[in-house]
Amino acid sequence: MNEKRKSKRTELLSKILIKRLDGSKVEEATIDVTDVSKTGVGFESRTVLNIGAVYETYLTIWTREVLHAFVEIVRIEKKGDIYSYGGIFIGMPEMDAARIETYQTMENMQ
Repeated sequence: MNEKRKSKRTELLSKILIKRLDGSKVEEATIDVTDVSKTGVGFESRTVLNIGAVYETYLTIWTREVLHAFVEIVRIEKKGDIYSYGGIFIGMPEMDAARIETYQTMENMQ
C-alpha cells in the first residue's frame, strides 16, 4: 500500500463529538478515533457524514485535555453498518499539533 500521509499516525482510544458547521445538522455524534496525527484524524462512526464537509470537533486526548479543532472529511469507506472516515485538521493551533507530535515522540521512545 502506498502511504500518502504527511505525518506519523498514532492510535488513540478516545471519542470526539462532531457537528456540522453550516448548521444543517446540529445534533452531535460520538465517534471512535482509530488514529490521529498532527495533520489529521481517522475515525469510525455509524453516522453518515459528507466528504468535503468541515465539522467542528472536540477531541479528548490521552492527557484528558480537550482539543478544539475543525476537520474536513477527505476519505469515507463503508464497512458493514459502520463508516470509516479520514479527515484533515483545518486551522489547528500549532500548540495543539505540537501536543500530538510530542506524544508520538514519547511513544516511540518506549
